[in-house]
Amino acid sequence: MRRMSGGLKRMIVMHFEENRSIYVFSIVLLMMGVIFGAIIVNSLNISQKNDLYTYLMQFFGQVEKGEVASSTAMFTQSFAHHGKYLGLMWLLGLSIVGLPIILILLFLKGLVVGFTVGFLVSQMGLDGFLLAFAAIFPQNLVLVPVFIVVATVSISFSLKICKQIVRKGYEPIFQHFTAYSLFLLFTGAFITLVSVYEAYASPILLRSLVQWLA
Repeated sequence: MRRMSGGLKRMIVMHFEENRSIYVFSIVLLMMGVIFGAIIVNSLNISQKNDLYTYLMQFFGQVEKGEVASSTAMFTQSFAHHGKYLGLMWLLGLSIVGLPIILILLFLKGLVVGFTVGFLVSQMGLDGFLLAFAAIFPQNLVLVPVFIVVATVSISFSLKICKQIVRKGYEPIFQHFTAYSLFLLFTGAFITLVSVYEAYASPILLRSLVQWLA
């Protein structure tokens, strides 16, 4: 057991060392998306902000009254949404042409987070910050690292295919493909955890916070 644990640890350390530059680039790209999303909030005109704010207040009103989808339905929707997003990254990693799209998806993930938090804070001040902290921060504490790792692994696999084509040499790509596929299944555990939180814990926390702020 100790040998297996030590071997796994060495593999993880080796992986991070080999793909350090990709990790740095992925983190910077995602942070750029967050910043750009926050900037977009300030570019909205008053009419657009009012429309979004009205929709947001209607949603909070439904949350306060408990008029939201069932936990089971929310879990299914959350798991399907995150699973499809990560699955698309994995699929794009199987081809060289999909590499730039992986980067775009990672940027968009940061953009959505930055816009959501930026809009809540700009429209509701401290209350918006508290709502963002309760409704967005916890799951993204898990999701953001998962997206960064999946994007990095997908980009790394795509580059391996590219190198094999350019060098026209033989490399046991099937072994890498197997590890690549198993890694995607492994991320399912984190997606399940996030979906459970969004379906069962987040609505209760958000409802309590909305009632307290009302």
